[in-house]
Amino acid sequence: MLSRRQIILGFTALTGGAMAYATGSAHQSKGRYNDAVRDTWRHTPNNSIIDLDTVNRELVRYATLAASSHNTQCWKFAIAEHTISILPDWTRRCPAVDPDDHHLFVSLGCAAENLIHAAQAFGKHGFAHFDTIDDRVKITLEPSKIISSDLFNAIPQRQCSRVEYDGRKLSTADLGSLEVAGQGNGVRILLITEKAQIENILEYVVQGNTAQINDRAFVKELKSWIRFSHDEVLRKRDGLFAGSSGNPIVPRWLGMRLLNLFFTTKSENAKYAKHIRSSAGIAVFVSERNDKEHWVETGRCYERFALQATALGIKNAFLNQPVEVLSLRQQFATYLNIGDLSPDLVVRFGYGTETSRSLRRPVESVVL
Repeated sequence: MLSRRQIILGFTALTGGAMAYATGSAHQSKGRYNDAVRDTWRHTPNNSIIDLDTVNRELVRYATLAASSHNTQCWKFAIAEHTISILPDWTRRCPAVDPDDHHLFVSLGCAAENLIHAAQAFGKHGFAHFDTIDDRVKITLEPSKIISSDLFNAIPQRQCSRVEYDGRKLSTADLGSLEVAGQGNGVRILLITEKAQIENILEYVVQGNTAQINDRAFVKELKSWIRFSHDEVLRKRDGLFAGSSGNPIVPRWLGMRLLNLFFTTKSENAKYAKHIRSSAGIAVFVSERNDKEHWVETGRCYERFALQATALGIKNAFLNQPVEVLSLRQQFATYLNIGDLSPDLVVRFGYGTETSRSLRRPVESVVL
C-alpha cells in the first residue's frame, strides 16, 4: 500500500514525537501481541479429551480460525449434544462491499470446513447441511475413528498472505492437488496459470479496485475494519491487521492520516499489479447457482483449497473485486466462458513469506 519513501515522508510530515511510540509502549504491546498469536494459532495440546463440552468448544475454536471477509468473524455457534450449528452474525455485515451477504455465507462455509476436519481429529465424523429456513449450517457429529489429516494439521498455519510472492511456478502435481481440494457439490474451481490470462484478470481487478476506491461507502467500511497497531489488534481481535500486508504498525490516529494520504487508486492498482504478476496463478471458484447454499459450499471449497495450499507450502490471497463490483461481475463471467455458472471468489496463489497474523475473538464471544 505504501512505499518506504512515502512512509518516511508521511512520518516526517505528521509526527515528531510519535516515533517514540515504536520504542516505548509499542514494545510491550508487541510482546502481548506475540503471546496472543501463539495462543490463537495453535493445536489443542491433547485431542483425546473425553469431556463433550470441552471437545465441542475446541471444535468451535478451530472453526473460528477460518477465513472471513475483512476478518469480520461474522458467525455465531449453537452447540447441542450431537450437533453444532453455524449462524450469521448480522451485526458484522459489510453492506458496502457485500450488500447481498454473499461473502458472509462464504465465511460460514469456511468455518464449517475447519470444524469438520477438526472433528475428525477428535474422533467425530461431521455431516454439514445448510438449513434454508433459518440460514444456518448444521453439522451433525457422529463417532468415528480419529483422523489427523494434512488439512487439519494445516489449520493453525493457514493465512491470507496479502504481499508479493516470489514468482515460482507450481508443479503439475501440486496444481492437481489444489484442483481436487477446490471442487465441491455444485462448485468448480478454475486454475489459471497462463501469463496472458493472468494479465486479463489483472485488468478486471484494476477496474474493480478503481470503482471501489472511488466509492466513499466502501472506503469508510474498509477503514472501520483496519487495525493499525498491536494495541488495536489486541483490543478488537478482529479485522485486517495493517502489519499483515507489510504496512507500518502505528497508532490509529496516525494510521488513518497515512491512509488518507497514500490510499489512492494509482498506488493500490500498482500494488495489485505487483501482487498478481508475482503469483504462480489465479483460482476462480464458480458455482451452479447464485444462492446461499452454494455460497456456503463455495466457502467450504475455498477453505479446503487454502488448507491444501498451506499443507504444500503455498500462500494465497483474495482478489474479489471482479465479483464484488456488480457492473463487472457479468463481464467477468463472460470472459471466463462459464455459461450459466456464477463466479464467486477470485484467489491468487504462489510461494511467499509468512506475514504478521490477525487474531480471533474468544470462543465465549461467538457461542450462543
